[in-house]
Amino acid sequence: MTKINYIIIINYGILIICWGESMVLDLKKIFLVENEVLSVRTSVDLADAGQDMSVTFPEPVSADITVSNHAGVVYYEANVSFECHFNCDRCAAPSQRNYAFKFSHILVMELSEESGDDYIEAPDYKLDTDALLRDDILLELPSKFLCKESCKGLCPKCGKNLNEGPCNCNTNETDPRLAVLKQLL
Repeated sequence: MTKINYIIIINYGILIICWGESMVLDLKKIFLVENEVLSVRTSVDLADAGQDMSVTFPEPVSADITVSNHAGVVYYEANVSFECHFNCDRCAAPSQRNYAFKFSHILVMELSEESGDDYIEAPDYKLDTDALLRDDILLELPSKFLCKESCKGLCPKCGKNLNEGPCNCNTNETDPRLAVLKQLL
């Protein structure tokens, strides 16, 4: 079995290059022709992307990408949907959740100093869609993954999952580090 290093696809006169597992769009025609539109369906494998966040993506993320030129401004829009698996940050129960996001950016050939994060650079009319999708998705995911919004977590004394019912621990005990303050009352 030989590994394909690249695939060249010509879609309505626009060159799409897939390097290994990364898709690079050649957007020269989009940048130069007003009202030109490119629509592409792709998928991004994020199997290794969520390891630092203890999140797994069991299947590649599917994305519908549209790049269009309106009045000389090039717009990028991506609709993504995916499922992720994680352990709840409060109760440690294994959970899964489906997400759907819509991302939009304005593409420019080069960034100026004052443009900041408002624009995405597409040097030489090329855009690595996989890298952009990966960044957008990881930035949009929540910082805490919960099995449900009303998750009660674990008992700090016995470790019982409080979503399954109350435990028999005495919750009225004062923390020994605060016992001195209790004497003042």
